[in-house]
Amino acid sequence: MTATDPVASPASPQDSSLSHSQRFEIFLSTFFTIFLAELGDKTQVTTLLMTAESHAPWIVFAGAGAALVLTSFLGVWVGCWLAKRIAPRMLETLAGAMLLGISALLLWDVIQL
Repeated sequence: MTATDPVASPASPQDSSLSHSQRFEIFLSTFFTIFLAELGDKTQVTTLLMTAESHAPWIVFAGAGAALVLTSFLGVWVGCWLAKRIAPRMLETLAGAMLLGISALLLWDVIQL
């Protein structure tokens, strides 16, 4: 997939080889992983504060929901693009190295305080 390719349809060839139970398992795994990761994070706190300040909960909900959908779409799109170019084992190694690097930088910040 390149920037000029059309967006793949929801039932792409990769999806059609999965059984209904496999699709449901992937959906639930994704849902609960993201749901638990987002609880209490800065996005949720920001949404809470914007709602309290604006007194327009449904408008804030719509804006926050649209932003989360767009960022999720970008994550899936980049993930598909990377999966076609880099082996899964290499992606895992790169992700681990990035997390270690970020952790080291955060630790350095704490030590410098």
